[in-house]
Amino acid sequence: MSVRSGGWLGGRRALVVGAGSGIGRAVVDAFLAEGARVAALERDPDKCAALAQAVPEVPVTVGDATTRGANEAAVTAAVDAFGGLDVLVSCVGIFDYYRSITDLDPDVLDTAFDEIFHPNVKSMLHSVKAAIPALQESGQASIVLTESTSAYYPGRGGVLYLASKFAVRGLVTALAHDLAPDVRVNGVAPGGTLNTDLRGLPSLGLAERSLGNTPNRAEEMAARVPLRVALSAEDMAWSFVFLASDRARGITGTTVHPDGGVGISAAKKRS
Repeated sequence: MSVRSGGWLGGRRALVVGAGSGIGRAVVDAFLAEGARVAALERDPDKCAALAQAVPEVPVTVGDATTRGANEAAVTAAVDAFGGLDVLVSCVGIFDYYRSITDLDPDVLDTAFDEIFHPNVKSMLHSVKAAIPALQESGQASIVLTESTSAYYPGRGGVLYLASKFAVRGLVTALAHDLAPDVRVNGVAPGGTLNTDLRGLPSLGLAERSLGNTPNRAEEMAARVPLRVALSAEDMAWSFVFLASDRARGITGTTVHPDGGVGISAAKKRS
């Protein structure tokens, strides 16, 4: 990975949570390419090992982002390595494979709720809480949280996934309000993404199912959006670069939508 001394993120010090695969991994590469120094938090030890081997300049913390301890350890590692922290990105997530409320067994509802809201929502709260002191000292701080097109248009996930991503929309709004003027907070709401390792809920028997392995995924994704594109994790990463950069210094509390134009389709259906 060649690193630009300038670039859109020259001099920025970043922590990417959920950095081992998919969009998080692509964000690491894009940030490095644009001149940032990057640290990572990832739960999967094998993904951590692969990341450390591929980009040895990245301090990698192995830990569960849903816990206070793992986030505090990752922030400490970033600050120790770089002398501070300017950018926090969270790409943590788990999926429910379009499970409707009518298809959810009441016996697993409590467990399924915890399984999806802990990584999709609570992890972001822990990451932000751990990073706030360092970010407030930055003078140019930015937080970028991963939402989903599912939070804007029904049918892009099941009831639990949509609800959790609506909660992330709320986090972006509330945190942008609470942390201004010291820290900007924005979201990226990807549509369908190639090469993701987004997994399903264990309580629903979906833990070994990866969204990226769906047959004919590229063709299906391109067919359902107006731009007829199947976007990759690398495509998504540039929205994070923009929001973390000085180009977005006047933007907070909003969301970028790299989704191939899903909203246009929704508008056509209403008209």
